[in-house]
Formats: sequence, structure tokens, C-alpha cells
Amino acid sequence: MSSSKSSPLLRLVLDYRGEELVVRCLYRSNGESNPGTKRRTKEIQALVTAGLQDVLAGLQAGRVDVVGSSGFTQREDVLSLKGSSSSAHEGE
Repeated sequence: MSSSKSSPLLRLVLDYRGEELVVRCLYRSNGESNPGTKRRTKEIQALVTAGLQDVLAGLQAGRVDVVGSSGFTQREDVLSLKGSSSSAHEGE
């Protein structure tokens, strides 16, 4: 997944709640931007946008494996995308 040098993206979770979409973004930070500031909002927007673009590119290229699943009538599957444009574990 793409990431800025100061804040590598670690995880994106999309949670559809009726008409609302909640995106949980996990990343490492050097602590320079404070919660609720315009700078922090822009930083998160850039991380989420880059991550979603990488996911979409991987899905469109067909580089997907189902690596986990659970449930019977309400199912949850976990996908792994191969060969995104940059390392998913950059900075680890």
C-alpha cells in the first residue's frame, strides 16, 4: 500500500453502517499533527486515498486471494492483494 514517508499506512477497515461509510485508518505517526487539525485531516485523507487507490488497482488487476473466511449465512471473507504498487509493510 502507498504511504507517506512520515506515516506508513498499516490498515484500512471499511465499515458500512446503513447510509454511512466509516473508514478506520491505522498508521504510524511521528506526532507532529494534532487531532482535529486541518493538517491531520489532510494527512489522513492522503493516506486513505492512496490506500484505496492501491486496493482498487490490485482488484482490477486480479491479484487477489481469499485468505480467510467465516460465517454461514452472514459471511466475512478476508482478501489479500498481491503485488500492490508499494510494500504493504513499509517501515516495519
